[in-house]
Amino acid sequence: MRLEAPFWWYRERVALASALAPLGRLFGRLAERRAARVTPYRSRLPVICIGNLTAGGGGKTPTALAVAALLGEFGARAYFLTRGYGGTSEGPLLVRKEHSSSEVGDEPLLLAEAAPTIVSADRVAGAKAIEATEASVIVMDDGFQNPSLVKDLSLIVVDAGVGLGNELIMPAGPLRAPLDAQLGRADALVVIGSGDKAASLADAFKALSKPVFTARIVSRQDSRWLRVLPVIGFAGIANPQKFFATLGTNGAGLEEKRAFPDHYRYTNREAAALLKLAKDRKAMLVTTEKDWVRLPDEEGTPLGELKFRSRPFAIAVQFDDAAGVKELLAATITKATA
Repeated sequence: MRLEAPFWWYRERVALASALAPLGRLFGRLAERRAARVTPYRSRLPVICIGNLTAGGGGKTPTALAVAALLGEFGARAYFLTRGYGGTSEGPLLVRKEHSSSEVGDEPLLLAEAAPTIVSADRVAGAKAIEATEASVIVMDDGFQNPSLVKDLSLIVVDAGVGLGNELIMPAGPLRAPLDAQLGRADALVVIGSGDKAASLADAFKALSKPVFTARIVSRQDSRWLRVLPVIGFAGIANPQKFFATLGTNGAGLEEKRAFPDHYRYTNREAAALLKLAKDRKAMLVTTEKDWVRLPDEEGTPLGELKFRSRPFAIAVQFDDAAGVKELLAATITKATA
């Protein structure tokens, strides 16, 4: 289970962040030195990585799904490669319908609905497993900071309403590694949603003559059902408030919002409390797809009932310049396979 981001990551001029900054710089230098000692494996297949510069979410998985859909439009056969955070399997393992989130993690279950998905803690082993299939391209969900595999294209995803926070390295801030080093390895930026928190990052990409794309979160279904009853929203993701806001913009009358840490494993006690709240308020329970797949199919338990009575709200990333993204993907594959 990932804990919530420390409060000082996304606030300005917090003394604790300043005190931790030297430690963050030390961790950053050590990470860069370790990466420099690695000889990365070059797959015979093009590798497209969807990553971010900070810890936590930001829309990597729906962006990976959108990228795979665009690849399919010009005949590329994409396989997803992912770590499978929160799952027990080390892999390489082909995700199947019978797998649970406790085995493979929640994101792989969603990815596998769209394209074959390999979970592998060892990214090189995972890439080699995909090479033995009919795949023509590998789409990595996360793994930008992992130096073991050569990436032919690294698309960085950032939430326009969140940005990079205080732009310090963990534990002082949310950055996974020094910003300049990460910018040097990145190839393009995808800014999702509205807000100006990512404006300086977009300017940095443009200054390096690297493309910047914008995108939005949209519903993958007719959302009129959200207006039938009052809604109790619950979510254990990196940015639950963004999910609640999305429900609101799609017409939900939010009676209550319950936020939990990222990749949260709900307890029967918490499930019972949510069920009681919905009954008392005569409301329906709505959650994210990631949360819904984490709920177990357990008959006779509050968790099982919560899954039965909850409805997942399905979202997708929609590029504002899909043709431009598609052109970049096609050029990447052409260059990688030349």
